[in-house]
Amino acid sequence: MRLPIACFPLLVPHYNKHTTIVPIGGVCLNLRKMDQVLDLHQEDFDVTVEPGVTPKGLNSYLRDTGLWFPVDPGADASLCGMAATSASGTNAVRYGTMRGNVLNLEVVLADGTVLHTAGKGRRPRKTSAGYNLTNLFVGSEGTLGIITKATLRLFGIPESMVSAVCSFPSVQSAVDSTVQILQAGVPIARIEFLDDVMINACNRFNNLSYAVTPTLFLEFHGSSKSMEEQVSITEEITWDNGGSDFAWSEDEETRGRLWKARHDAWYAALALRPGCKAYSTDVCVPISRLPQIIVETKEDLIRNNITGPIAGHVGDGNFHCLIVLDPNDPDEVQRVHSFTERLARRALAMDGTCTGEHGIGLGKRALLREEVGLLAIEVMQGLKATLDPKNLMNPGKVL
Repeated sequence: MRLPIACFPLLVPHYNKHTTIVPIGGVCLNLRKMDQVLDLHQEDFDVTVEPGVTPKGLNSYLRDTGLWFPVDPGADASLCGMAATSASGTNAVRYGTMRGNVLNLEVVLADGTVLHTAGKGRRPRKTSAGYNLTNLFVGSEGTLGIITKATLRLFGIPESMVSAVCSFPSVQSAVDSTVQILQAGVPIARIEFLDDVMINACNRFNNLSYAVTPTLFLEFHGSSKSMEEQVSITEEITWDNGGSDFAWSEDEETRGRLWKARHDAWYAALALRPGCKAYSTDVCVPISRLPQIIVETKEDLIRNNITGPIAGHVGDGNFHCLIVLDPNDPDEVQRVHSFTERLARRALAMDGTCTGEHGIGLGKRALLREEVGLLAIEVMQGLKATLDPKNLMNPGKVL
């Protein structure tokens, strides 16, 4: 008897739940109790962890070393789960996604073979040796094997961190500011966009009083001396684009309130319609196309009477619609389903992708085919057949 395996190395949480879907039955593996930090090399800026270790847990372990792991998906997911889904988040514009921060993986294949994707014990900062097997498994969503160890890049904790918030008269002006900040060479660590609906929800949920207009949350990392220059350049750019109420703070408590509001966006959206459920979808486009797609998406939401606050990692061209709906209303469920397909195809028409962070899973398999084409799908199917010929690992997902 063959039992399909839904492998989730402590799955990236779906916000308030750890969830997995096994469409044809099988075995779910929960690796939560494999939670050890195995090898730390401070002088080399790398660490090896087991599947159950989370970013908060790792950074707590590192607190006296002057090092940290900055990839921040918002929820305190597991690091190997984050690798399996190629997670990113608010710090990606400065520090990259999981794909760029994984040096090596230990993976148990479908036949029980243990594979070290970069060679056992190896942890170079770069390599051009053979095929990049590490990145093959990063983002594979558990369909090729079970990640049991990950070797990760670490970074020095910045001497100083400053957070800022700025309101804008339009989506266009907020995104224009973002592009110009990046073009000016400001090493921005976080630059997050919230539309008027989202900022209103955050205000109500967190008892804040930000202007209810398109808004940027920003964060700067560096030396104390460099902070003044970074903030000054950014403030000038936002002013030139019609920005207002630019406020910044180095105080840890103030910064914490700002980013708590951003990370609570899911719960803030839910609070807009008590008793309803939330569904999140994301796309990613070239930054220059971001104003157009957000404006068209907001028009689509209004036209179809859908509650869908927008928040996004604007420095990457990636944004999320946090849709709040009544699952017992078949008409609304159908309208939301149709909306998400239109959103994804809108992104594809703008040279983007149907998902920047959330992955393919079951719901976007047809869209993946449209995005990459038949030949690429056939290559992926060939890789899947080679590594998992009996289709045990997350059957039905991605392909």
